[in-house]
This record gives sequence, C-alpha cells and structure tokens, in this order.
Amino acid sequence: MLLGQVALATAALFAGAALYISLVEQPARLVLDPRPLLAAWKPAYRRGTAMQAPLAVLGFVLGMAVWWQAGHPGWALGALLMIANWPYTFLAIMPTNKRLMATEPAAAGVESRVMIERWGALHAGRTALGFAAALAFLWASLS
Repeated sequence: MLLGQVALATAALFAGAALYISLVEQPARLVLDPRPLLAAWKPAYRRGTAMQAPLAVLGFVLGMAVWWQAGHPGWALGALLMIANWPYTFLAIMPTNKRLMATEPAAAGVESRVMIERWGALHAGRTALGFAAALAFLWASLS
C-alpha cells in the first residue's frame, strides 16, 4: 500500500529531523554564550517549524487515509501520534518559544540559556512522538 509507505516515510523523516535537532543541533548551540546562543536558536526554530509542522499534518492525513482504507489500528495510532505534536507544541513548548522569540539577543543572559535548555528537553518529547508514530506505522505496514 503506497499511501502507507509514504505515511511511514513521513513519520520517519519527522522523527529523524527531530532526533538531529535533539542530538546534534541543540548540543552544538549550547556551547555558545547566551547572546549568540539565542541568535542561533531563533532562525533554527523558525526553519524547524516550517519543516516539522507540515510533516506532522501530512503524517496525520496519510495515516488516517490508510486507516480508513485498511482498517488496521496502527495507522490510526500513528496518525494520532503525528498530530499530537501540534497540541504538545502549543501547550508545552509554545510558552517557552514565545518568551525566547520576544527576547532580543543583546538582552540574552542566564535566563535565556535556561529557557533554551528547557526548550531542548521539551523538544525531546516531539522526537519521542515522531518515533512512536513511525513505529506504529511500521507495525501496521508489516501486519
């Protein structure tokens, strides 16, 4: 089923991007002083959002379409895990994002560093949701 494979690839792409951010980009940023740290975080956040938000929606739509066709619960589970990134982001991460985006790099200090460290821990939740969705889609595709 082609749509199922595209759903799986979408979830894997989302998960891989989120893992890269968590294991590579975030730790690399954290070696910087607060001002360049915040200055680097802001455009990376915007670009990451532009990539990951549509992937979450696409994975949800594809997963639900395949579930509608095939009926396997793994497709619906994976779809719901993909779209769960939206409320998780809005409820858990967005308050930190807004505070960081409102802070000018010249005003960055210990508080902004702590917020970026917290953001990294919160972003790991997005990574986990992406991997869980990919595993659910894999389970469904192998059944």
